[in-house]
Parts: sequence; structure tokens; C-alpha cells
Amino acid sequence: MKTGITMAAEGEGYVAPGPASFDFSEVPLFELGGLAVTKPMVQLVLGAVIVFAFFYAAFRRASIVPGRLQFAGEAAYGMVRNSIGRDIIGSRDFAKFVPYLVALFFFLLINNAFASIPAIQFPTFSRASMAYALAGLSWVIYNGVGIHKHGLIGYLKLQSVPSGVSPVMYPLLVPLEFFSNILVRPATLALRLFANMFAGHLLLILFSTGGLFLIEYGGIGYVAGPLAWVLAIAISFLELLVQFLQAYVFTLLNAMYISGALADEH
Repeated sequence: MKTGITMAAEGEGYVAPGPASFDFSEVPLFELGGLAVTKPMVQLVLGAVIVFAFFYAAFRRASIVPGRLQFAGEAAYGMVRNSIGRDIIGSRDFAKFVPYLVALFFFLLINNAFASIPAIQFPTFSRASMAYALAGLSWVIYNGVGIHKHGLIGYLKLQSVPSGVSPVMYPLLVPLEFFSNILVRPATLALRLFANMFAGHLLLILFSTGGLFLIEYGGIGYVAGPLAWVLAIAISFLELLVQFLQAYVFTLLNAMYISGALADEH
């Protein structure tokens, strides 16, 4: 029987998953107007359709005594409305942002949950470009809200000039505050989502394919392989929690940024 070293030397060793495992540019599903449409792109559209279809079906024939679907829709809407919108933004201004927050949370949740759905099994936001695009949209919204209320100069002053600080410290603090509140936020918002989705899926690929390789290798692999699969199953359940938490945290931070943009003091 070949050893692992021999197999690796002969080019038959295990090739660990990496960023290339998330690249679908070479295997598009189809082309549309000369544009290669990949699996993550289709998932984005599918996620939006599912969210719209669910809430449309839930409230299309709303009644005083809700049915099961309407009850589920009201519970889902109320969770985001109350625990994120009202509690974070405040009872005076939150209502007009609830549709955005609800759509954002469930759009994220569905696209994260795709990682655990058979035949799809890929988290959309494990692609950095997808996460940064969504964070860019969030950046435009909360900065737009702040500029609309305070004006451009007033908003920049609010975000960059800390209150209760001696003007002597302004040359040091103003650039830091501007960098932190205006430039860094979308990057950290996207990076948190992308890194969690990427790392979790990478571990699943590693333990799943690594377990198969160990079993085919034989010897101690007959023990280590099934153990790797057990770990893959455990990580799959952990990923269900991470998928929800990342959707919740992303939406919660959006609400916090909107609240900060509306506030009269920094």
C-alpha cells in the first residue's frame, strides 16, 4: 500500500480546498447577453425572489384572525421591527426603515442558509465581492440618511468631530474619526460577513473531502476518515447558528449606523 508521502510525491496526494473552491468564473451556469452567469449570481436573485414571495404570500390576504402563513410572516416581520428597528433606531424614526431592515435580514438569512440546502450547498456571501457590494449599499443608505437630515457639512462634522473634546486634540482625533466612521465601516461590515461564511464552508469542504481521502488511503484512515465526517456534521449544525447570527449582526449594525446618522450628537 502506498504511504501518504509516496502518494504526494507521485501527484496523488490530497489537495486541500482553498479560495479556488469558491471561484465559479470558469464554470458559469449560462450566458446572458455575453455575460457569464455563475451560481452565486443566481443565488442572489433566487434569495430575493424567495423573500418577496414569502412576504407577498403571507400578507396578500391579511385578515384579523391570521392563518399559519400570515402568523409566520407577522412573527418574522415583528422580530426585526421590534428587536432591531424600534429598539436601536428609536420609536420616533424607526418605522420608515423597517421594510429595508426586514428585507435585508431575510435576504441575508436565505443566502446564508443556501450553504446548508442540498443541491445548492454554497453560501452566497462567501464570495467577497457579494459581501462588499451589500456593505456598499448599506454605506450609501446610512450616509444618505445622515446627509439628508444634517446636510453634508453638518453630517461630516457630526461624524468626524467628537463632542466634549478639547480643540487641541482635533488634529489627531478628526482624521481618526473620519477614517473610522466614514471609510472603515463598510469594509469591516463586509469582512465580518464574508470571513464567517468563507471559513465555515471551507471547513466543511476540508473535513468532507479529507475524510473521503483518508478512507481511500486506508490504514488509520479507516478511523480518521469517519471521525472527519463526524466533525463535518458537527460544523454543519454550528453553521446553522452562524448563518442566523451573521444575518442578525449585519442588520443590527445597519440599524446602529442609521441611528448614529440620525443622532444630533456624536
